[in-house]
Amino acid sequence: MLYQVSTIDALLLGVYDGVLPVSDLKTHGDFGIGTFDGLEGEMLALDGNYYQIKTDGIAYPVSGEITTPFATVTYFEADETFRLEKSANLSELEDFLDLNLPSENLFYAVKVDGNFSYVKARSVPRQEKPYLQLADAVSSQSVFEFENVSGTLVGFRTPEYVKGVNVPGYHLHFITENRSAGGHVLDLEMEKGDAALDITSIFLMELPASGDFYNAELGQNLQEDLEKVEK
Repeated sequence: MLYQVSTIDALLLGVYDGVLPVSDLKTHGDFGIGTFDGLEGEMLALDGNYYQIKTDGIAYPVSGEITTPFATVTYFEADETFRLEKSANLSELEDFLDLNLPSENLFYAVKVDGNFSYVKARSVPRQEKPYLQLADAVSSQSVFEFENVSGTLVGFRTPEYVKGVNVPGYHLHFITENRSAGGHVLDLEMEKGDAALDITSIFLMELPASGDFYNAELGQNLQEDLEKVEK
C-alpha cells in the first residue's frame, strides 16, 4: 500500500505547515520521500531510516517529533528487479524503467542502487509566513553536484490520472551510499546499477484536517508550476 499525506497541488500552493509527525508516518512505511514543516529540506526514507536533507546538502537523521505537510511512503518489498549494465541519464533511466512496467496505471515505489558519474540535486530552505507558492520558493533552493559517487535513488512513479494529487511520472530523491548527503534529483548520469520496483494497486491518502488546506484553491491547473518545481 502507498500512503500519502496531503496533495502535491496543496504543496504547490504553499500549504507548508506540518500536519503529521514523522513518528506516525513511520507506521505507514519504511521507504519514501516528502518534505518537512515549513518546507525545510527534502525527506528521504530508506530501510526504515528517515533523513532530512537540508540546504547544506547533509542528510540528518530525523526525530519522531518533526512533522510533514506532504509525504509519500510505503513498506518496500521488491516485486521486480533489473540490472542496468550501461550508462544512462535521468530520461534514459526513466525510459528503461518504463519498459519494464506491467502497467502504466498502477503505483510503483522505485529504488535504484548504483554508481553515478554525476548527480545534480537540490534542497529548499525553511519558509516563513506568509508562505510563497512553491514555484517561487524554489528560487532560493540550494543545488548540489555529486561526481563519481555511489548511492541510492528513492522515489515513486505515479500514473497520469493522479495529476494534482501526486507528481505524475517519476519523483526521485538521492542519498549517498554512506547516507551522509543527497537531495531532490534534478539530473543524473548513472554508470551502472540495480533497480527494484514495488508494485502496488492500493493508495491511501490522508488530508489535512485544518489550516491553510481548507482554503487552498485546488481546482487550478498547476502543471506549469509543477514542471518548474521538478526541473
